[in-house]
Amino acid sequence: MTTSLSPAEARKGVLFAIACYGSWGLFPAFWRLLAELPPADVLAWRIVWSLLAVLILVGWQRRWNDVLVLLGSRRRLAVLAASTACISVNWLVFIAAVGGGKVLEASMGYFLNPLVNVALGVMVLKERLRPLQWLAVALAVAGVAQLTVATGSPPWVALILAVTFGIYGLLRKRLPVAPLIGLAVETGLMLPFALAWLAWRVLAGGAPMLGGSVELALILAASGPVTALPLLWFAAAATRMRYASLGFFQYMAPTGHFLLAVLAYGEMPEPAHWLTFACIWVAILLYSADIWRQYRLSAA
Repeated sequence: MTTSLSPAEARKGVLFAIACYGSWGLFPAFWRLLAELPPADVLAWRIVWSLLAVLILVGWQRRWNDVLVLLGSRRRLAVLAASTACISVNWLVFIAAVGGGKVLEASMGYFLNPLVNVALGVMVLKERLRPLQWLAVALAVAGVAQLTVATGSPPWVALILAVTFGIYGLLRKRLPVAPLIGLAVETGLMLPFALAWLAWRVLAGGAPMLGGSVELALILAASGPVTALPLLWFAAAATRMRYASLGFFQYMAPTGHFLLAVLAYGEMPEPAHWLTFACIWVAILLYSADIWRQYRLSAA
């Protein structure tokens, strides 16, 4: 139990949380190195190398039995097939957004994600919201609506990222499995499609093997541990600190995306975008304040 951990273990939990969400916050810098390749090719290679990295970690932790138990359940596999579809779309859209110079909109999606989770909880799990939570959701919706009116189209990248990751999280919540074990099965389910795509691309002359250069091949190979290691850090953090506290670190990732977009890639927000971000940030503050207040009351 996290409540019985020593202060030293709790500090380790904080460090693991920073490592996890901090690395996710730097993701655009990594995937931008592969911007010259088609997003679908990058996704396919990410699946191949991620599966290899995950299987090495599963073997290192001696958790093959956990994978076999998961594979032995048709119901669990059906749920993981659905979560696999969601995370595949999420990965593809994020890779395409980074390569296409839309890191700012990607950051908006992950800022929206916690509020999408709230909405899914109401619609699917029939959860009840408190007044401050309703206000937070309403502010986020208003922010997206005004951006749609101002620009003439919805922020599709942000919405797809937020919704696919929200549904992914909901499915994994309904089927609680360790992050590493779940990713092992998910990437295994993706593998036939990834290999078929890469084979077709190579045979059709549309793509060279391994990106076409040693440098790109090494970066593609690195996508495996880059995908898998943050999940290990997340699991290590989750076992060393309260889950409510861990939730506050999740905003490090979209904050990193936002800072990279503005400071490194020159994606300056228009006034309409600033207004939308302001609505989302205020919504997050309201929602977090409400969660923290309830947490303090329950702990009292």
